[in-house]
Amino acid sequence: MTSRAKKYTLDDMDTFLKNVIDTALKSAKNAMERNEIPVAAVIFSPESEKIIAIASNRTEQDHDPTAHAEILAVRSASALLRQTRLTDYDMYVTLEPCPMCATAISFARLRRLYFGAYDVKGGGVDHGCRVYRNQTNLYTPEVYGGIAQTRCEELLSSFFKTLRGNDR
Repeated sequence: MTSRAKKYTLDDMDTFLKNVIDTALKSAKNAMERNEIPVAAVIFSPESEKIIAIASNRTEQDHDPTAHAEILAVRSASALLRQTRLTDYDMYVTLEPCPMCATAISFARLRRLYFGAYDVKGGGVDHGCRVYRNQTNLYTPEVYGGIAQTRCEELLSSFFKTLRGNDR
């Protein structure tokens, strides 16, 4: 793996971050129940140890190809905090962000990005166009990949097996 993201395991995390991950996975499962791709994003304050925003994919529900969890979480946090820059906040997302979402994370100036499953086909951080390695990228958060990777991958695999009728 030619990864830019630092590999991070659950053993490296404190209890608060584990709770954030569990919250994201629960939200991703809720998305799956709505027939959305089970991806969720949580924006949290490491200083206050409070979750600021939780969102999951709503592309089908909203009939909006931009209604990805990361975009919705950034919008929610920015509205709540009444600011466009989220420099003191971190995001945990269950799947490596696509190029659109990686760019939104950069524009929001999130401090850190933690993601679960790697996305070889559609990712934009460690795969695809690798947004943060591009010279024209204006801001790069600290990136940690593979957080609860197995749990995130299993959720996505289960969804796509069911979608294709391979749930036996």
